[in-house]
Amino acid sequence: MPPDTPVGADLSTLASIRRLYPYVRTALPRLVAGMLSALGASLSALAIPRVLEHVVDGPLTDAVGTRDFSALVLPVLLVLLLGIAEAAFILLRRTLVMFPGTRVESGMRMELFRHLQDLPVAFHDRWPGGQLLSRIVGDLGLLRRWLVFGALQLVVSFITIVVGIAILLTTAGWLGLIYLAGAIPVTVIAFRFSRRFRVVARQSQDQLGDLANTVEESVHGIRVLKAFGRGRDALQSFTGQAERLRETEIKKATTQSTVIVALHLIPETTLALALIAGTFLVVDGQITVGALAAFFATAAVMNGPVVDLGMTLSMTLHARTAVDRYFEVIETPNELGDPADPVPPAEPASEHGSHVRLRDVEFRYSDAETPLLQHVDLELPAGTTTALVGLTGSGKSTLAMLVPRLFDVTDGAVEIDGVDVRRLRRADVRQGVAVAFEDPTLFSASVRENVLLGVDDSLSAEEKDAIVTEALDVAQAQFAHDLPDGIETRIGEEGLSLSGGQRQRLALARAIASHPRVLVLDDPLSALDVATEEAVSARLREVLAGTTSLVIAHRPSTVALADRVAVLQNGRVTAVGTHSELLATDPHYRYIITTLEEDAAEHGVGHFEDQEYQEPENGEVPEDLEDRGARL
Repeated sequence: MPPDTPVGADLSTLASIRRLYPYVRTALPRLVAGMLSALGASLSALAIPRVLEHVVDGPLTDAVGTRDFSALVLPVLLVLLLGIAEAAFILLRRTLVMFPGTRVESGMRMELFRHLQDLPVAFHDRWPGGQLLSRIVGDLGLLRRWLVFGALQLVVSFITIVVGIAILLTTAGWLGLIYLAGAIPVTVIAFRFSRRFRVVARQSQDQLGDLANTVEESVHGIRVLKAFGRGRDALQSFTGQAERLRETEIKKATTQSTVIVALHLIPETTLALALIAGTFLVVDGQITVGALAAFFATAAVMNGPVVDLGMTLSMTLHARTAVDRYFEVIETPNELGDPADPVPPAEPASEHGSHVRLRDVEFRYSDAETPLLQHVDLELPAGTTTALVGLTGSGKSTLAMLVPRLFDVTDGAVEIDGVDVRRLRRADVRQGVAVAFEDPTLFSASVRENVLLGVDDSLSAEEKDAIVTEALDVAQAQFAHDLPDGIETRIGEEGLSLSGGQRQRLALARAIASHPRVLVLDDPLSALDVATEEAVSARLREVLAGTTSLVIAHRPSTVALADRVAVLQNGRVTAVGTHSELLATDPHYRYIITTLEEDAAEHGVGHFEDQEYQEPENGEVPEDLEDRGARL
């Protein structure tokens, strides 16, 4: 799950946003040029009131009596040129910042996705997919908009206000001081607003991620929801989350509207007071009518940046939250990284596969008090198939995931051809180890692309076609050729358009197609009917003869594939031997295999893991259980 204390919460907004520098460094020249262009537009607008002051006090006053407007031509042209310059600067700003902004967004998105692919399975077990999706899509889109508009506008607005106040102080005297007095409460309100809005903005974005996760889970589980008629419950859960997000958004809008009202009301009140004071100053001759007109024209130009200050400030705080949420993920260390000095993979122990050894292995999940696996010693000789059996919670699947280094041991070592997998690059380990999971995941791509997932891209199209054909044949997945577009048929998100048995056979074909030195199969036949299972088992025996295999067995037929059987009990390998040897010597194995046979006979397909086992007193085995085991 995301951390309870957000990353960057103890940083100032400036310090938090400054972490973006490595990503925006190459884009900075154009972004700075865009900011200067925006500043040029603002300064052009501020120059117009100065021309108006000259016009009102000079040529316009003279023209009222003489009807000679020739002296107005030059000032009018100057105002026109300043207006054209302002428009040109605005166009230039948009042209300069749009391209680098999208490049920064794209680069950050690719970096985040690359890091997500690199992080271990344990990270993805903790983090909901919706939270990650909201960061890689929504947050980065918000950051791009802030970079190309919000950040530039915030800086330009601040400079425009400072320059404008300086002009007013030097040209309008007391009127400038009145306007400056109005800027003090605006500054205080903006500061207090930033502290409140930052908290509610973070809450809103986190709730949006939770909502996205709920949608993702509901879409993926739509068949289950419909089958059990729980759509209304899912809707109620979603409605509750959506309502909480709505309340947060209202709170955020209320906070924002308060500052916007203040940023409108205070300057307008200041201008009203300045109008009263300015009238008296003109009457007393302390300032000219042109100076008064220039003051209000300058104030009108400054009012835009003052009012925009609330919007750009809230956008900046949103961006700061997006930065914090981005770095929560990107700064998550990879505890399963490559070694600093990796060694090359050893030559396989045999042409039929690699030799695998688990030596005094211990494994403990980070949130567990006791190890799941402890003092596990197990050898998988090259070219042999070892079945791993055990009851629920014994750690079979976890042990299997240690071989391709999807998890790291907390003690001991997993060795492939005598080399600890932690000394190898992960790519080298996984190039030689293929896995077929019990609950297979297929991608929204063609059958061909799914099967070839682990195959070398440098192979020719003909070689790849031959591999696909062989793999589908071994996995008894010829149904793929009967799909609308054959093996080029796109199978949809997670392969849910296929049956469970079809998905499992394609996942098995994918593992076989990579021709690994080590093959890890987590109950690969659980969703198959008896006839298909027998056909797959027959072909698998041929394939497994050429590789080192570890098979997690939940069915009698799976055990029959193995040369050797290892019994996992309470996190330890308690016995290793052939099926016949273990039947004769190990009561726990006899119980497991007998229960497994009864499940298969009763249901046609069946798992034995739901059964509970009571260790007989004094090591004695009931006579009927011993007889049933012997019949196998």
